[in-house]
Amino acid sequence: MAYDLITMGRIGVDLYPLQAGVPLAQVTAFGKFLGGSAANVAVAAARLGRRTALISRTGDDPFGAYLHQALGEFGVDDRWVTPVPELRTPITFCEIFPPDDFPLYFYRQPKAPDLEIDAHDLDLDAVRAARVFWVTGTGLSEEPSRTATLAALAHRAKAGTTVFDLDWRPVFWSDPDAARPFYAEALRHTTVAVGNLDEVEIATGVREPHAAARALLEAGVELAVVKQGPKGVLAVRADGESAEVPPLPVNVLNGLGAGDAFGGSLCHGLLEGWDLERVMRHANAAGAIVASRLECSSAMPTPAEIEAALDAGAVL
Repeated sequence: MAYDLITMGRIGVDLYPLQAGVPLAQVTAFGKFLGGSAANVAVAAARLGRRTALISRTGDDPFGAYLHQALGEFGVDDRWVTPVPELRTPITFCEIFPPDDFPLYFYRQPKAPDLEIDAHDLDLDAVRAARVFWVTGTGLSEEPSRTATLAALAHRAKAGTTVFDLDWRPVFWSDPDAARPFYAEALRHTTVAVGNLDEVEIATGVREPHAAARALLEAGVELAVVKQGPKGVLAVRADGESAEVPPLPVNVLNGLGAGDAFGGSLCHGLLEGWDLERVMRHANAAGAIVASRLECSSAMPTPAEIEAALDAGAVL
């Protein structure tokens, strides 16, 4: 049976401080969580009842073993998450200064195992058969992951729904200009592009939301989703359908992971065949719920939690 969703890309361990508003140098207690955008999106969709799997790599170490355990507990198939013996599983620290300052510190040197995904090891039949396939911009930042990502996209050939999470992380690139040709190539093979204002600007050279959405559609996608922070989200289809919805009111504790919750819900709504406004409202609510919680993966909401937030008109 085909998967509802296969994601491909980053996985690691999040070590988040259990004390908000405290500089990292003074933090004395941390929580350990599964992290990485591709892994989090798979978890978010699984929490909504979807059959999901992840393509990634870890170190052959205790943190890698922890990630396999966590994926299993979240209901995400880990058959394509394989070890790289010579590399260590990456970890990520953050600082928590609500409501809008959450610095990230990536420990991915000399190289993250998730950038060692090789095209020759891909199950391309499964990739093509999945109802939704999700890739990220980080996967384009280094070889062999870059070639593997583009090969998977080319083989899928826009079968079903193919999502490109623009996922711009400057720390993973030497120069924005170096990223743009690979982003353009990925867009040619995808049906949905998702990104915030910084990310759509990298992909298109345009920052104004409506102009950026048009540029993404002109690049070949069928649905452009532009996240505008406190102004909400804009979604535009190539057939002219559009929706622009405001964010759900929330007391933000940790904004990290909200975008991944949004992504998992986006996949769920598209699979359900909802109209665009309903898809965006549901995804906004999922993101708001995670923003109100400390962790990312284990904070992903259930359908009942999302519906309760929508009914209340806020995350309570």
